[in-house]
Amino acid sequence: MADTQKKPVKIVETILRDAHQSLLATRMSTEQMLPIIEKMDKVGYHSVECWGGATFDASLRFLKEDPWERLRKLKAGFKNTKLQMLFRGQNILGYNHYADDVVEYFVQKSIANGIDIIRIFDCLNDIRNLETAVKATNREKGHAQIALSYTLGDAYTLDYWKDIAKRIEDMGADSLCIKDMAGLLTPYAADELVHALKEGTSLPIDLHTHYTSGVASMTYLKAVEAGCDIIDCAMSPLALGTSQPATEVMVETFRGTPYDTGYDLSLLAEIAEYFRPIREEALASGLLNPKVLGVNIKTLQYQVPGGMLSNLVSQLKEAGQEDKYQDVLEEIPRVRKDFGEPPLVTPSSQIVGTQAVMNVISGERYKLVPKESKKIMMGEFGQTVKPFDPVVQRKIIGDAEPITCRPADLIEPELPKFEKECAQWKQQDEDVLSYALFPAVAKEFFQYREAQQTKIDQAAADKESKAYPV
Repeated sequence: MADTQKKPVKIVETILRDAHQSLLATRMSTEQMLPIIEKMDKVGYHSVECWGGATFDASLRFLKEDPWERLRKLKAGFKNTKLQMLFRGQNILGYNHYADDVVEYFVQKSIANGIDIIRIFDCLNDIRNLETAVKATNREKGHAQIALSYTLGDAYTLDYWKDIAKRIEDMGADSLCIKDMAGLLTPYAADELVHALKEGTSLPIDLHTHYTSGVASMTYLKAVEAGCDIIDCAMSPLALGTSQPATEVMVETFRGTPYDTGYDLSLLAEIAEYFRPIREEALASGLLNPKVLGVNIKTLQYQVPGGMLSNLVSQLKEAGQEDKYQDVLEEIPRVRKDFGEPPLVTPSSQIVGTQAVMNVISGERYKLVPKESKKIMMGEFGQTVKPFDPVVQRKIIGDAEPITCRPADLIEPELPKFEKECAQWKQQDEDVLSYALFPAVAKEFFQYREAQQTKIDQAAADKESKAYPV
């Protein structure tokens, strides 16, 4: 029976980060965002997720934009709404572990430039990999939200989730997020999970899911009735498919109930109208593939996130072995079991998926092993919930001694090295962090930025010489 006590559900709006990352390959530019933020700021959102995840890399690599400048501009526009980012624990926004000094400096600069809430997760749910980021967020007076990567498997019992939630609270988290990146959480399972977490922790609970398997809106309904405090939604033009449930739909669902958000639907309709042409343009250009908008029930069958499915297809296409797709789908759960049953989220999803492709294409399991598979088996990413298959581990790493401590304990401070390497391009403190995460991409961006500045200076000089001829 639903709780009748008034308890409005809060909404995190994802259209400026996860929605366009999921549907438009993270290609929405700052210029496209800025005209609508004044209206978005009036909604009353719990927060707007607008930074982190893949936005940082995509800004530098594809849009030739400074992600730090984007953050500052968004902060200037959102005067009443908290800004939120996604942070991959010790990986920050990259794909490898960084030294503690880099993690701490990145947190400091993120908050200084405008982030209020940092959602921190680890692809293996190894909470040792979250400690540095959480402490740094607490120190900078930011809100540290720890996200648990939700997955299925023998080890992931309700007791497991309750226990880890309590450990997260003890670590200093301000809230807890269930990060269901593959859309695996079904409605009644969500009801059970939220009730269990509420028994294990007093932290506010945020639920993040994707519409990939088609059940997400119903999952939100049951979770909210069970006591979930916050849900992640996307404005309708960039909702559904591999994105989140639509904001307006969830607002209307809870209208007139104890969970009523109180949001103005006509204001939301105006915001949706703004984003609709962006969606149409993306469909026309092929940036938005209609395939990602459908329901893919194989997600529940193979526990494979939507982005991982498209990766597999392109890997098989490159190898001219598209007919092996079904074989790879069946191999993924076997590789995942060998690798300690990790949740499938960046970067573990790519590692497991690529290894499954290699096993199928080569015709022999673990004959071809990418360096990332070796890293995971060496313990370089941390500890999995279940032990690795010992035979597979030996086949992959031989007699090497695996790491058992927190992996970052073995990494010497890195900031001085990065400062030195990027000194010639540095125009702001934050440049060293862009370089630390993506050296080649950042260097290319810095060179582009210099060239653009030279053009501007030249144009100004030409204008002046015409105004005051010698």
